[in-house]
Amino acid sequence: MAAQQRRHVTRTLGAGIALIGLIALTACSGGGGEVNSDYGFATAEQTADSAITVWVDAAREPIAKAFEADNPDVKINIETYDGNAGGSGSFQTKVALFDQSGEGWPDVVFSTQTNDASWAAKETNGVQAFAAPLDKGFLDQDFLDGFTSGANDPMTVDGSVYGLRNDLAPVVLWYNQKLLDEFGYDIPQTWEDYQALGDKLAAEHPGYILGSVGDSFVGTYVYYWGAQAPIFQLDGNTFSSDFDDEHSVAMTDMLDHMVGNGTLVQDSVFSAGFVENYADKIVAMPGPAWYSGALFQNPDSLNIPAGEIGAADPLYWDGQDEVTGNVGGGVWYASSHSANLEAVKTFLEYVISSEKAVELASGLPAYADAASQWLDTQASSGYYDGDFKAAVEKAAGSVWSGWGFPSFSPETAYAAVVVPGLAAGKSIADVVPDWHTQILNEAQVQGYETAE
Repeated sequence: MAAQQRRHVTRTLGAGIALIGLIALTACSGGGGEVNSDYGFATAEQTADSAITVWVDAAREPIAKAFEADNPDVKINIETYDGNAGGSGSFQTKVALFDQSGEGWPDVVFSTQTNDASWAAKETNGVQAFAAPLDKGFLDQDFLDGFTSGANDPMTVDGSVYGLRNDLAPVVLWYNQKLLDEFGYDIPQTWEDYQALGDKLAAEHPGYILGSVGDSFVGTYVYYWGAQAPIFQLDGNTFSSDFDDEHSVAMTDMLDHMVGNGTLVQDSVFSAGFVENYADKIVAMPGPAWYSGALFQNPDSLNIPAGEIGAADPLYWDGQDEVTGNVGGGVWYASSHSANLEAVKTFLEYVISSEKAVELASGLPAYADAASQWLDTQASSGYYDGDFKAAVEKAAGSVWSGWGFPSFSPETAYAAVVVPGLAAGKSIADVVPDWHTQILNEAQVQGYETAE
C-alpha cells in the first residue's frame, strides 16, 4: 500500500474511532443515547461486576456499611458528604461538575432534602437528567407500591418517580408528662392552646420552655408549614410567598409573642447550649418524628429518661383543618449514568425495606411494612408515654399539601435573615419584609417566575 493511501486509511480509521468514542460518551451522558425500553431512560454500558459509588451523610453510613457486609458480592465505595443538609446545594453543585466533564457521577445519592427532584429529574445542557426514573421498569411496581401513600409525591415529576423516600418526618407535639403533671398542665391541642400554655408557663415557671426558633428547619417546616402559611408555594414554574395570609400573620404573631415571654428560645436544638440549659426544662415542643432518636433518646443530646416523653397529635388552628408540617425525610436517588444498575437496584431495596433498614432507622421509615415494624418496636420499648404509634400515624397522614417543592430550600432565607434578626433583638414581624424579599430573590435565581 502506498504511503499516501496508508495515511488516508489511518485518518479515516482515526476519525471513525473518535466518532465511536463520541457516540459512546453521548449515550453515557444522556445527550441523545438510545432509550432502554426496559427502564425508560438511556442507560450506560452495563458491567455487572463494576463497583457502585454511594454518597451518604453520616447518619446513613451505618445502613450503607450494613449493605456492604450483607452483600459481599457487590462492590461498593461508600463516600460521606454533608447530605445536602440545610439546603446547602452541595448535591446539585457536584453533579453539575460531573455533567460538564461527562464522567464521575456517583451511582446512588442520599439527600436530606425532599426538593432535589425538581432539578435532578431534568436534562441540563444536553446532558441526561442525573436521577433515573424509577417507575418505568427499573424497579418492580410491587416494591414501589409498598411505600406509605404519598411518600414519594415530592419526588414525582411529570408523573414519574425520580427518588425514593427513606423516612417520613411529620411534625407531632412532643411533651414531657412528668413536667405536665408536676405543673398541673394539660397537653395543648391547638396553636391557641399552645400560646396560652406559654403565657402560664412564663408566669408560673420561668425558665421552662415550649421549643426553639433557632433552627431554620423548625421555623419554616414546623411552624409555618404546620400553620398552613402559604409562604413557600409552587405552581408550575411560578413561585409565590404570601406573608399577608391570615395563617402566616397568625403564626408570626404567635412566635413573636412566645419569644417575647421566653417560652421559645433562639438556641439550635442541636447546640451544646440547648442541651445544657434546657434538657430538663422542655415541657412540650412541636417537632418531627425523628426527634425520637436524634434528640430525646440520644445519649449525646437530650438523653431524657424513659417514661417522661410522649408524642401527641399535631397542633392545628382552632376550628380549622387538622394538618401538620413535615421536616425533611431523606431521599435516595439512583443515577441514570450508572454502569451497574442491578447493583443499584439491590442497594435501594435493601436500604428501604430490609430488616436492617428498620433496625437502623432513627425516624419513621417511608416504607409501610418497615414503618409498622418500627412503630411497634418504639411503642413496645417502654420509653414513650401515651399512644406513640397512634400520634405518629395520624401525623403521617395529616401533612398539609399546600407546601411547595422548588429547587431551593426555605431554610437558607430563614438562616440568612430571621436567625440573625432575632439575635439582634428584632422580632420576626420586623424582618418579614426582608425575609420575603430573600425568598423571592432565591426563586428568581433558580429561574422561577415569582408572584407575591
